[in-house]
Amino acid sequence: MLVSPMMQQYEDAKAACPDALLLFRMGDFYELFHEDAREAARVLGLALTSRDKGEKRTPMAGFPYHQLDAYLGKLIAAGFRVAICEQVEDAKAAKGLVRREVTRIVTAGTVTDDALLDPRTCNFLAAVLENDTQAGIAWVELSTGKFQAACFPRARLSDELARIAPAECLASEEARAPSALGEGVRLTRRPAWSFSDDIARNVLCKHFAVSTLDGFGFEDGDTLAVCAAGAVLGYLVETQKASLAHIQALARYSPGATLEIDGATRRSLEITCTLRDGARAGSLLGVIDRTVTAMGSRLLADWLANPLVAASAIDKRLDAVAELVAEPALCDVLVDHLRAVYDLERLVARVVTLRASPRDLSFVCRTLARLPQVKAKIAARHSALLTAIEGRLDLCCELRASLERALADECPLVSREGGFIRDGYSSELDGLRDLTSGGKRWIAEYQAAEAERSGIANLKVGFNKVFGYYLEVTHARGSSVPGHYIRKQTVKNAERYITPELKEHEERVLAADEQARELEYTLFCQLREEVAAHAPRLQRTAGALAELDVLVGLADLARKRGYCRPTMVEESILQIVDGRHPVLDSLIGQGAFVPNDLCCGGADGFSLLVTGPNMAGKSTFIRQVALMTLLAQMGSFVPARSATIGIADRIFARVGASDELARGQSTFMVEMTETARILNLATPRSLVILDEIGRGTSTYDGLSLAWAVVEFLHDRVGCRTLFATHYHELTQLAGVLTGLRNLNVAVREWEDDVVFLHKILPGAADKSYGIHVARLAGVPGWVLERAKQILAQLENEHLDAKGRAKLARTNSGSRANDLQLSLFAAEEHPMIEALRLLQLDETSPRAAHDWLAEWKERIRG
Repeated sequence: MLVSPMMQQYEDAKAACPDALLLFRMGDFYELFHEDAREAARVLGLALTSRDKGEKRTPMAGFPYHQLDAYLGKLIAAGFRVAICEQVEDAKAAKGLVRREVTRIVTAGTVTDDALLDPRTCNFLAAVLENDTQAGIAWVELSTGKFQAACFPRARLSDELARIAPAECLASEEARAPSALGEGVRLTRRPAWSFSDDIARNVLCKHFAVSTLDGFGFEDGDTLAVCAAGAVLGYLVETQKASLAHIQALARYSPGATLEIDGATRRSLEITCTLRDGARAGSLLGVIDRTVTAMGSRLLADWLANPLVAASAIDKRLDAVAELVAEPALCDVLVDHLRAVYDLERLVARVVTLRASPRDLSFVCRTLARLPQVKAKIAARHSALLTAIEGRLDLCCELRASLERALADECPLVSREGGFIRDGYSSELDGLRDLTSGGKRWIAEYQAAEAERSGIANLKVGFNKVFGYYLEVTHARGSSVPGHYIRKQTVKNAERYITPELKEHEERVLAADEQARELEYTLFCQLREEVAAHAPRLQRTAGALAELDVLVGLADLARKRGYCRPTMVEESILQIVDGRHPVLDSLIGQGAFVPNDLCCGGADGFSLLVTGPNMAGKSTFIRQVALMTLLAQMGSFVPARSATIGIADRIFARVGASDELARGQSTFMVEMTETARILNLATPRSLVILDEIGRGTSTYDGLSLAWAVVEFLHDRVGCRTLFATHYHELTQLAGVLTGLRNLNVAVREWEDDVVFLHKILPGAADKSYGIHVARLAGVPGWVLERAKQILAQLENEHLDAKGRAKLARTNSGSRANDLQLSLFAAEEHPMIEALRLLQLDETSPRAAHDWLAEWKERIRG
């Protein structure tokens, strides 16, 4: 079957990217064919037509070119790779078929279009390479050029991927899929050779124009990270088909410099998104984000995902925030200037990849115009960080002057249409514009002269793209048409004519207009190249603006929400006065949240067991401690009257119930898996918060596990631990574990009602008030009354004469004689030891009777 030249061109382009949907530019439309058309019609709701009308029909679907962003976003969201095949030569200059080429392949991790990206969120492309013990990860943000890589123990791979949160992850086609890829992450298989050491190093060295990677700080043990980085860069070269000069360096990420937070903890604490719907609003990030630029918002998210562990680095940030808190007027002025700043990071990326518009260049110019005021305002600051930011703000005066001379006040999105170069910038362009505008004046004068010469008062000169300029005369005045007029077209009620003089002038005007547009495009390309040449300086300036925006935002948060500067110490302590949950405190309104104190570490005990009723605030209390620690190590003030916070190396949180049925894991299995990670990885410098461990199984099973977990964290790890529980039996451990203290959430009983005071007090709670909470939830009265009867019966069976739980009672307060502990430890029951020591031959019947009576009484309690 013969294939038309057009379809052969399509088939060749499709063969170059068979795993992508091909958008084939035909005039003013993007068209898809064959199976691509069927898929696009299904996902985008397009009409499915056919190109050929014979027996062999070719399915076809398409949409107007100006709707590309909208449809491209839907295709990427649906998980497709999309290849865009453009016309790469002017149809007017083409000899025969217009040449077309695939100009880029768009995937989830390589999106750079503003319309497809959340300006506040980074869009990372990652690559993973594993061996038996290690994992190398590289990740890049194409829209800004940030590129990092590192090696981690393989067991930490899922935690690091949770921290990076890539939109797309590359893996060798010969390797198994990376474990624990986040939900919605696109996995892309790549040839194994693209991850090889030689290929990766060649790709990286060629891009950075170096002969060795030694200068980037990578060591002999970082081979997996280098291979992953080479695979990432090779993928970008293949898909983008444009300059990647804005990727200026490959940074070696140093894991030990940041607080480690595993994926389960990030979810439990809702650091960047909520558990319920994955939204930013309602998360810690959503509450503390007071930035006014997209660059600042992304950097804040990065700081929150990677809190610091070095006291000097943390204090450097806190010093800057403190200085800004003390100068609200300065902050107000800086906010005004920062609001006028555009997303310089992504603007530079679009310039370098040749996807910038005239409007983008004007935004660069407007941003540069704000820099002198910003730089002047933060000059002579006291804090080292603000001083460093001021030094990194490069005014780029020569670039700004060039852009201001060249660009009009308002610039269009499309560079080919012209109208954005300022008058006076180019004498050649001014001449062409004069000819064009002068030609239009000539047309008006010519129309008036011809109307007077012919005596046809309603004669007019018109123009259309098909026939060009023409003279139009109504049929009623047809007899008055001069003889030298040449009839061109008949329309309703009129005839259209041309004259040699009119045609000659038309050619001059149209040629000048076309030449002006071409010259403007040439000037635009020169300006774009000039901006690209300043890319490194602009990127440094963008980073400084983002950092300033974050610090000003944190200062505004601290001032308006009443946050205090935390004192950071190396000792594993937590001393907090009137601490508040940062999210709830913001959501329920100023002053409505009940603050609480905390003393943890040293003589105050490092293991805190929190008991109290449902809905009283146990989970809120332990969460707020973790969130305040995280905020402090990020460099933020914290919601408290005062706070002394010992720097943690890791934060672990096991809060709430969830399952992973797709992986065959029940709620309890997930709980135990996460608990196991904490017990195996926590160190004495860690902060651990646990909520309701053991509730997913039978009462005695769960209590046994919870008891053993508390003991392990106290005896074997020795870290700061907040353990919220309904197992009141565990409170007896305060008598035998020297570092454990009991806390409880206060309630007040009034007749048959309970008032939750949300206040944390020393001591143990003795009730959970679950039936009361059930009543508040609307459980039927019959169920509540029957539950009370059953509760009374159970308590009667399991409490001793003093109202203590028999399971957890102690005899003398010493751990050696604690009968309950013997259920969990490797010790023998004390009665066995007593029997072993009993001398039967020397024991009288009366003494034996008394001995048995004593042990019977001890067992009964």
